[in-house]
Amino acid sequence: MDALPKDLPPYGPDRPLPPLHVEQRTLHNGMQVWILPRTDGPPMVQFVLTVRGGLADDPPLQPGLSNLLADLLKEGTESRSAAQIAGDLQSWGGQLHTEANVDGITITASGLASNAAKIVTLLSEIALSPSFPRDEVEHGKLRALQALVAARTDPDWLARKALLPLVYPGHPYGHTTPAEASLLSITQDTLASEHDRRFRPDEALLVISGRIGVDDALRMADAVFGDWRAEGKPSVGVGPAPAAAPAARVFVARGGSVQSAIRLGAPAVTASSPDYYPLLVANAVLGQGFRSRLNLDLREDKGYTYGAGSVFHADRMGGSVIAYANVRNAVTGAAIGRFLADYGGLGDQPVPAVELAQTQHYLVGSYLLFNQPQGQVADALAEGWLAGRSPQSLAEFAPKVEAVTAAQVQDAARKYFAPTDPSIVVVGDPAVLPQLRPYGTFETSR
Repeated sequence: MDALPKDLPPYGPDRPLPPLHVEQRTLHNGMQVWILPRTDGPPMVQFVLTVRGGLADDPPLQPGLSNLLADLLKEGTESRSAAQIAGDLQSWGGQLHTEANVDGITITASGLASNAAKIVTLLSEIALSPSFPRDEVEHGKLRALQALVAARTDPDWLARKALLPLVYPGHPYGHTTPAEASLLSITQDTLASEHDRRFRPDEALLVISGRIGVDDALRMADAVFGDWRAEGKPSVGVGPAPAAAPAARVFVARGGSVQSAIRLGAPAVTASSPDYYPLLVANAVLGQGFRSRLNLDLREDKGYTYGAGSVFHADRMGGSVIAYANVRNAVTGAAIGRFLADYGGLGDQPVPAVELAQTQHYLVGSYLLFNQPQGQVADALAEGWLAGRSPQSLAEFAPKVEAVTAAQVQDAARKYFAPTDPSIVVVGDPAVLPQLRPYGTFETSR
C-alpha cells in the first residue's frame, strides 16, 4: 500500500457512538417497542415498523413476492386510498417508505412531531389493514415486470442471479430473484394471505425516535397497536444457511458485451457470529474503499477496471462475501487471477500495522458519519433487530472494530477468503471463454 504524504497530521481519536438510551417495552400482545427520545435537533419524529418474514419466506414458486407486497402496502387501506395517504402525508410534513429484505419487511413513516399521533395512526392502518386494491395490484405487477425486463439486460443483475444459488445452495437466501411467471401468478388474495401470515405482533418491532417523550410514544404505540392479535404459532423464519458450499464455475453468455462482469462468492457468517468483526475488517482490507487491496491492484496498478472490491453481508441465518469487478474483455482471465492472488495474500501474511489502522479508521469513521442522523439510527436498530443484533450493537461497533488484531484478520482471511473456496461467475461475451480455462470448467448459462 502506498504511504500517505508525510506532512499529513495524525488521525485524531475516533469518537464512538455514545451509549444509546433505548427504552425497551413490550406490549401485551408481544410487540416490542424501542423508543429513542431526543430534545435537540429538528422537531421531527420517525416510526419504523419491521416484521419478520421477508424474501426468504416467499413461496418457492413466487420468489420476489415480498418486494411487491412491501410496495403495495402503501397503495390503499380499508379507510384511505393511495391518493388520500399521499395527501395526508404531505399535509403533515411526512414521508413514507416500505422495503423488503431477506429476513423481513419494514415500513418507515416520519414527519413533524406535532403530527406524531396522526402519522403513527396511518402507519398502523398501512401495516394492519392494507386493502391491496385490484387495480393497484395489477399496476404494481406491471411495474415489477417492467423492472425485471430492464434488469435482464444488466450484467450485474445477471451475475447476482447466477451467484446467489451457488453461495446459498438449497437455501431460500439463494432464491430471491423474481421471475416473470412468479410475478404473473401473484393475486390480490395471494398478497392478503401472505400479509396475514407475516404481520403479527409477536414477530414485530416498532422503533420510535425524535422529539417525543417516552410516555407519549408508548401511549401512541399502545393506542394503535395494542389490540393487534395473531392466531397460532409464527410460520415465518428459515433455517441456517450453509456454512460452506462447493466451489462452482458459471459463465452467463451475453453476446456483444465489451466487458466481463466477474463475481467471486462464498458463504460467510451471521450477524451474531464471533467472527463477525474480524471478517468485517478483513473484508475492508481486501475490498472496501478506494485504498482497498483489490481496488489498488485491479484498478490502480493493472488498469483492468474502473473499480473493484468486495462486500461482506451478514443476515440472521447466514452471510456471504462477494468480490466484484467489471473488466475489459481482453483481461478477463488475468483479472480472475489477481482476485485469487489477493485472496491468498490476505491469508498468507499478517496485515501491516499501518494498513490495519487505516482500515479500522475508515470503517469507524464511515460508520459514525452514516449514523449521525436520528432517523438513520432508528433504521439501523430495526435492521439490526431483524439480523439478530442487540440495540447496543450500534455503540459497540467502534471499540469492537478497533479491537480486531492482525492475527484475527489473517485467520478470518484463511477461513473466508481461501483462493480455492469461492464460486466464480462471469457474465460476458463467449469470446472470453478460452481465458477461463485455467480456473476450472465453467458451466454455460443463458
